[in-house]
Amino acid sequence: MGSSAFTLVLALALVPRITHAERKCQLSGMWRNEQDSLMEISALRDNGDFQGKYLTRVTLAGGCARASPLNGAQQQPGEGGWPTFAFTVRWDKFSNATTAFAGQCFVDSGGKETLTTTWLLREAVGSLEEDWKATRVGRNVFTRKRTPKGKNLPSLFPSCEDRSSPAP
Repeated sequence: MGSSAFTLVLALALVPRITHAERKCQLSGMWRNEQDSLMEISALRDNGDFQGKYLTRVTLAGGCARASPLNGAQQQPGEGGWPTFAFTVRWDKFSNATTAFAGQCFVDSGGKETLTTTWLLREAVGSLEEDWKATRVGRNVFTRKRTPKGKNLPSLFPSCEDRSSPAP
């Protein structure tokens, strides 16, 4: 083997490669979906549990949406896999509904993180006869939203109470 061939082989061996396992998707942080809703997920616990807040831009009742609590769990990915997860959002501050999301986290070759989710929204109805119209199903795709250091969901979008307060 000539010295130039050896140099080429050595150079290729030393070039850092981004493998699937190195492109890990981290759920914690701020996410935005195609409806411009925002979700902030706190750091994951060792067992995969997480909490956060969700600010929807879409409401059943119309009017002002407030940040709602979310609780979830991430399935720890096996070797070479990206995590699946599920979480619920309780819309109890402005709607008598709950939504359950299930999805998976992906990272493309450029490092872009994406959460693909399918959701079931259950709205309270007044009778068993109305049960047929109580559940909706849909899909959301979230992408990471970069925020200035120290900014979180409440500081980015003031609450409904803040908007109705008189200015000082």
